[in-house]
Amino acid sequence: MNTQTQSAFFSAEEAVHHPLSIGATVPYEPVNDSRLVGREGELEVLRAFVRDALTDGATLVVRGAAGSGKSEILEAGAGSAAAAGARILRCTGIRGGRPPELSGLLQVLWPVLGDARRLLTGRQFHALETLLVDGAPAPQDRGRMSFAVLGALEAVSADQPLLIVVDNWDALDEPSRDVLAFVARRTAGRPLGLLMSARPQHTRPASAEGLPELLLHPLPWAQSAALLAKTRPGNDPRTERELLATAAGNPLALLELPTQADHSAPYLPASSDRLAAALAPWTAQLPAGTRDLLLVAALHPTADIPALLSAASRLGGVALDLAAVEPAERQGIVMFDGMRLHFSHPATAGAVVHGTGPRRCRSAHAALAAELKQGSVRHMWHLSQAVEGPDPELAARLEDVHGHALRQNEPGTAVRLLRRAADLYSRPEDQGRCLLRAAQLAYGADWVRMARTLAHRALRLPLGPLGTLCAETLTRLESSPARPADPAAWPTPVGAAEQDSALELAQLVAPTVTKDIERAGALLSFLDRLPDRADDPRLLHAMATAMPLRRSSAVIERLPDALGRGDLPVRDLERLGEAALLTGAPLQALDLQRQAERRCRFHDLHDLMPGVLLRQGLSHLVTGNWGQAERAFRRCGESAEERGHDHHTTAAGLLEQLTRGLRTGTVVSWDDARARDVARRSVAAMDDIVAVSTGWAQVESGDFAAGYTTLARLLAAPSPCTAALFALVPFAEAADAVNAVDEARARLWQLERDLGPGHAPIVSVGLAVAQAVLADDQHGAPLYERAFAMDLSHHHFLEASLRLAHGRWLRRRREFSDSRVTLRQAAATFAMMGAEARVARISEELRASGESAGTVTSGVPRPAPAAGLLSAQELRIATLAGQGLSNRQIGAECGLSPRTIGSYLYQIFPRLGVTTRAQLATALRNEPVG
Repeated sequence: MNTQTQSAFFSAEEAVHHPLSIGATVPYEPVNDSRLVGREGELEVLRAFVRDALTDGATLVVRGAAGSGKSEILEAGAGSAAAAGARILRCTGIRGGRPPELSGLLQVLWPVLGDARRLLTGRQFHALETLLVDGAPAPQDRGRMSFAVLGALEAVSADQPLLIVVDNWDALDEPSRDVLAFVARRTAGRPLGLLMSARPQHTRPASAEGLPELLLHPLPWAQSAALLAKTRPGNDPRTERELLATAAGNPLALLELPTQADHSAPYLPASSDRLAAALAPWTAQLPAGTRDLLLVAALHPTADIPALLSAASRLGGVALDLAAVEPAERQGIVMFDGMRLHFSHPATAGAVVHGTGPRRCRSAHAALAAELKQGSVRHMWHLSQAVEGPDPELAARLEDVHGHALRQNEPGTAVRLLRRAADLYSRPEDQGRCLLRAAQLAYGADWVRMARTLAHRALRLPLGPLGTLCAETLTRLESSPARPADPAAWPTPVGAAEQDSALELAQLVAPTVTKDIERAGALLSFLDRLPDRADDPRLLHAMATAMPLRRSSAVIERLPDALGRGDLPVRDLERLGEAALLTGAPLQALDLQRQAERRCRFHDLHDLMPGVLLRQGLSHLVTGNWGQAERAFRRCGESAEERGHDHHTTAAGLLEQLTRGLRTGTVVSWDDARARDVARRSVAAMDDIVAVSTGWAQVESGDFAAGYTTLARLLAAPSPCTAALFALVPFAEAADAVNAVDEARARLWQLERDLGPGHAPIVSVGLAVAQAVLADDQHGAPLYERAFAMDLSHHHFLEASLRLAHGRWLRRRREFSDSRVTLRQAAATFAMMGAEARVARISEELRASGESAGTVTSGVPRPAPAAGLLSAQELRIATLAGQGLSNRQIGAECGLSPRTIGSYLYQIFPRLGVTTRAQLATALRNEPVG
């Protein structure tokens, strides 16, 4: 900068020639940009900023990661300010290069030079003009430059409110950054605003310290799903979840990420030009070894660093060490935890390798395959991506190893292995077999669109008769109302492939025949012709879905054999659990679902967790453990909302309300037909569950007439719904209350005959308890003896209901002392299970049987004396446990195993109305007088 220019700089005191006019009211246009989904809070901050900037000056730095929507926020603010009459000046920093000095300021000032000539004195304008022509001054003279720019902008804003919009401020040249930051701190008192965007930085420039900031966080899952549905509708559920997981709340990734459904070999993580430029703009400037390491890490992100370094060394022909990681860490592309590389964002993996050629990608896959265990799923996958052209031998190995992927709970990998095998096979028969199996697995994993596409491809190749039927069903099941082929016409399968097709076809057809007894019977007859697959989870699930009442005993008997098949994947555990629940074995179902939950947690299968928790809640609901059911549904709803599973979220919310209604005796009204349709995607029998729960809640609320009418209608249908069979006891209680005993007895006897001897144990117990509830005073003894003689150890709700009815029966017979003991036992169990309405009902019964008012408080009866509730052996065990002895120590005292002691205590706690050993000691120490 020459001497003349230096002398021409003016001081801060003479910066402005004309006085500011800021007293006038500026019209304000609210910020309302419908494109910014999920940014309502940020837009509210932006509204306040624009209002302040156009009246009294303001500065705002919008800070967020690449692709977080900073530019859209800036555009929304600029649009609102322009609509309010402000003048907009812009400049943009370019990443990945070295911008010329003062290039950012030139972008801002060039449009207002004409106004500056008019508004500034000749000396002031000449100084500014010389500055822009001569370039950046020496560092010691930048203060004068900052005052010059501030003076020019003040003068222009006095004529018309001014908003300066700076995109990528941190990517501008250093002099421009410093001057704009100087101006940003001095906007107060003038209609001048600076709206700037920048990315988070480990070391923030000193000039940015203290400026007001608006942080853009990743979008929550629900809002990400809303943006995806608005901008890219039509994705199937699994593809949508994959896009949401990879985008991780990044709006640009949600808009730009390609779907993985139709990727051809060799595999490369998906990305786009725009996404790569935003997330990894400097990748090309990294050392070659670092780029090789990033490539193999993107292809195998779960590998440990030694394997990645070896593969990258093999790929580049140069030995690499941990120094190769440092350049990528400095650029913020990866983070290293000591064993593995983690990309800074899930979409960064695709961004850093975007544009890699097929030959180099195959070489990287081959290098990884050479470092992995021979024959493993990952080894075979990378090996398949490293070859070109047909390779039938490798294709056969891929087809064999897809089963290992399924057992490792990786259905997506299994589908990809089969698709690649189909590409490598030469014979059309082999190609068709692999494509059909891939379509079946894709449908089971919720890749509906991919399943339909693969099924269409398979139909163009030779398939067996059942394979053809299965493929045709897959192509039209979701889009056409046409019924699948009648199972009565299905041929007997020959060969393993046809048997697999038969089982998959049975699973597809079973939900469609539940209301058609003839076609359901034909499907069961067909499944009976598969003795070699009698314990296959798919067969048991199809059988339980089609006709749960006819084959409950057969399904329950085969469950242990199915579990003995080895380390079952989560999907098979889900099938077996649902089959057990449908056929009336909720305890076995609960055990299977808990196994599935443990596998989900161990393998990080978060997408499957909501469905597992939902069915746990249904199992608790069936057993009458309503407190646990409500908690399971709440957990399901929270998990589903985090993962964006709308159908599970809706179903869990409805079921939680229904369960709370059963607990408290409140009838829940659910009139939202659309929500019911969404929930039905999660639980096919939702309508039956709602109907039965409504009738049951009416009984719990004391509206016995309405409850009896509802439940009688459900049980009187030609084929009663399975859910109604779990409500036999409230049906009998309602019938007893409305004097419809004879009619109810006839219905129960007819139902027992229709079900035959093969119905589920819980139904047998329910029938026995219901018949005892309906017993008259003269002939009730044998019915109660029969019910108490059954195995009630695992049916606590039914046992408590039986004790409630028995206590009422004893009271009517004026056996008041025995009645009170029995009613207290029932109350303790119901209290443990969260059945609040039933506890309140028992309180009334206790008063009627002579219980003193002081003994019954808040609807919860006090526990009876331990001596009246426990046997001598149980009392001894309870006493020792109350003294603080462990199960092992108590077992040594009594000559029993610790497991047996645990079983005793499991029965003792509800009888005494306690939940902990400390409470047990108190109950034994302060026994009330009966």
